[in-house]
Amino acid sequence: MRILSGIQPSGALHLGNYFGMMKPAIELQEQGEALYFIANYHSMTSLLDPALRRRYTLDVALDFLACGLDAQKALLFRQSDVPEVTELAWMLTTLAPMGLLERCTSYKDKIARGLAPYHGLFAYPVLMAADILIYDSNIVPVGRDQKQHVEVTRDLAVKFNETYGQTFILPEPRIRDETATVPGSDGQKMSKSYGNTIEIFGEEKALRKKVMGLVMDSRTPQEPKPDAEKNIAIQLLRLVATPAEAKGYEERLRAGGFGYGDLKKALFEHYWNYFAVARAKRADLAADLPSVNAVLEQSAAKSRALARKVLARARLACGLD
Repeated sequence: MRILSGIQPSGALHLGNYFGMMKPAIELQEQGEALYFIANYHSMTSLLDPALRRRYTLDVALDFLACGLDAQKALLFRQSDVPEVTELAWMLTTLAPMGLLERCTSYKDKIARGLAPYHGLFAYPVLMAADILIYDSNIVPVGRDQKQHVEVTRDLAVKFNETYGQTFILPEPRIRDETATVPGSDGQKMSKSYGNTIEIFGEEKALRKKVMGLVMDSRTPQEPKPDAEKNIAIQLLRLVATPAEAKGYEERLRAGGFGYGDLKKALFEHYWNYFAVARAKRADLAADLPSVNAVLEQSAAKSRALARKVLARARLACGLD
């Protein structure tokens, strides 16, 4: 089983990234041949500062390795270190129906939030399809909001296969429903574009301030909260505390007499402790960047060897060779 997933270097990685993509991906490295790429081509649709792109790309590598990615079991590489993916993206673009891309809700959501309607944003699913297909990927762990893009990938693969003959494997999305959507500080989905994130790593004082700033309703501590399971802090506690601990806080909130301030303090302590080991490991990795760069380079070489085989197959099928 070949597993493929990517993550954009468009800002500091946060709890939504970790529980929605990184943790499932790290667990899957035990179950098959895992390839994880840092999607720096994709980041060009939202990030225009080259220095920040380089910095965030390195940060993603540090974060992933610190959180448990094993370079002996999985490949971690920069998307741009496998340029064959852009050639395949063009080949798929020539067969991509406009209507298929126009129906992509991610594009419509981003335009509705004020992003400029550039072609790169519109064609994002085609490049994502190339990312997936060029490695003969079987499983693609994604958040629920990206499931449609995997379906587009399957549609484009079928279209290519029907037009030029059997060339691509059809991938399957894998979604963990219990953590598919992580709430941000304002109750919406946690996202860098919403400005509501809680980072995995960062300065303690700033992160504590973010947690203490979680949006709550105006009910007093004494009032019972029969809808406690909907509370943002409770939802986040379920991720970083044991089930019994999270349930205990939920019951105290439901019963009344337990203030939101105390709940947020408990959440921060659990969250801070949850990443304590990873935080120490990240500091060690940051002090040895040559080793981190070596992982990226070696992984890219292995990934590119796979990509070249699939691209050669596609070029032959469609008459470029």
